[in-house]
Amino acid sequence: LFGDSVHNFIDGLAIGASFLVSVPVGIATSLAVILHEIPHEIGDFAALIHGGMNKKQAIFYNFVSGLTAIFGTLFALTLNQYLVGVNNFLLPFAAANLIYIAGTNLIPELHKETQLKKSIIQIFTFILGIAIMYGLLIVG
Repeated sequence: LFGDSVHNFIDGLAIGASFLVSVPVGIATSLAVILHEIPHEIGDFAALIHGGMNKKQAIFYNFVSGLTAIFGTLFALTLNQYLVGVNNFLLPFAAANLIYIAGTNLIPELHKETQLKKSIIQIFTFILGIAIMYGLLIVG
């Protein structure tokens, strides 16, 4: 539940940052996140039921976890009021996190890695991806 809450918060950051770019980009991002979250939350619900919760508890905890997306959106919009250019950081950060989450869900072998050297390489490539996106943002 904690991991899902963090994931949803980052989804909210992505939505908030996208609305800071423009309303159409915000709407497109919101739709993409919603379409992504429907099967994700169904899977979470099934995992909670399988873990021993009853349906009412699973729905409640899934709902509470989902609320963190709203907090992420509000955080992004509020942060924009106090930090000039925060969107230049939020968009690449949110995108990198979504890519990481997709990669770790689609490539489960990343979870099985136990060698420190390979883990460092994975972290380095993740940071490199963020740097490339930030560089493209500056150049563009």
